[in-house]
Amino acid sequence: MKLLIKSATLVDKTSDLNFKTKDILIENGFITDISDKIESKADKIIKYKNLHISEGWLDTSVSFGEPGYEERENIENGLNTASSSGFTCLLLNPDTNPLNDSHSSVSHIIKKSKNHTTTLYPIGNLTLNAGGKELASLYDMKLAGAIAYGDHKKSIKDSSLIKIALEYSKSFGGIVISYPSDDSLSSNGVMNEGIISTSLGLKGIPNVSESIQIFRDLEILEYTGGNLHIPYISTEKSINMIMDAKKKGLNVTSSVSLAHLILNEKDLLDYNTNLKLSPPLRSKEDSNKLKKALLDGTINYVTSMHEPIDIDNKKVEFDNALSGSIGLECMFGGLSNMFPLDKTIDILTRGKNNLSITQNKIQVGSKAEMTLFDPDFTYTFKEEHILSTSKNCAFIGQKMNGKVYGVINNNNLYESKLWI
Repeated sequence: MKLLIKSATLVDKTSDLNFKTKDILIENGFITDISDKIESKADKIIKYKNLHISEGWLDTSVSFGEPGYEERENIENGLNTASSSGFTCLLLNPDTNPLNDSHSSVSHIIKKSKNHTTTLYPIGNLTLNAGGKELASLYDMKLAGAIAYGDHKKSIKDSSLIKIALEYSKSFGGIVISYPSDDSLSSNGVMNEGIISTSLGLKGIPNVSESIQIFRDLEILEYTGGNLHIPYISTEKSINMIMDAKKKGLNVTSSVSLAHLILNEKDLLDYNTNLKLSPPLRSKEDSNKLKKALLDGTINYVTSMHEPIDIDNKKVEFDNALSGSIGLECMFGGLSNMFPLDKTIDILTRGKNNLSITQNKIQVGSKAEMTLFDPDFTYTFKEEHILSTSKNCAFIGQKMNGKVYGVINNNNLYESKLWI
């Protein structure tokens, strides 16, 4: 396939072409020319209003439901939603039924995701049946294509198991994901512990339930070595511990969800179950610290924490609702409403090398992996903008800045169903 992109402004702070407008020729999935003006026949000429391009975007934590919960989201629709939202690579959580804890289950998911514009990288379960008792076959899953290992939103109580996992995975460069929550402190909690939880009559989850688990994991990491990823950081104390660990030279990365940057515990005053999340929304002060830590690189990644939940598990009392919100469709609009464009693109594209994912620059000879967008389009996010099968979205009514035209990857062009 031969594509010709006309008058696109490149956004890449590491490139000499940053914020310069060029034509780009793509042939058989590779960039063959970048010039001020290209006159060439092509299978498709791409020309959109105020077109900007960047490297393809990454999301490190997405759930789809398949296999087992296809009514929430299947892989096909999930990947199309990701492509429409600007993402060329996703890490898929192992919260399925059956769980993703074997060579065959990882292989099955990869086969289901083939021939899509967005590339899917499965996370394998760290323990058998996500039971927290016995390590799964980590290396065998790596051979099948697993990119990291963790029991999605289930903390590992057994410290020796984390120790063994870090020591063992070190031999083949594996990444251990440890969910930061001490269940004995957070049990039955449904929102952040504080004045607001008391006023609403809801059981709270204290900050210490996160920080004490992170402290333990970082102590073990310092002892064993290895690669540790801590997802969904939500408190200032957690940020400080991770900053100190990085200063020591420990191989630790972390992520924060879009919801924890935009929203806070005060948004729960109307008991909106779409805002019931795990970890819970924290204070406004925590949210501000998270933004700062993301900008300065203490927190490596932002994630949509995309978790489709069927309506039967959301249209119930707050205490009984399942935690989770979709977020892929809101990532670009939400981030660029908080940060300058160059910072937003840096956040969405950085850190692939930590995951052994190739970072394809926009330059002649590189694989064509890029996101196409208009950074100046403003709108209010509504349910009609949701492409996911489930509609449990925490961001309805939020102001968004920027729209995605689509992505080019794997010798495919996917154009957004929302804006084209």
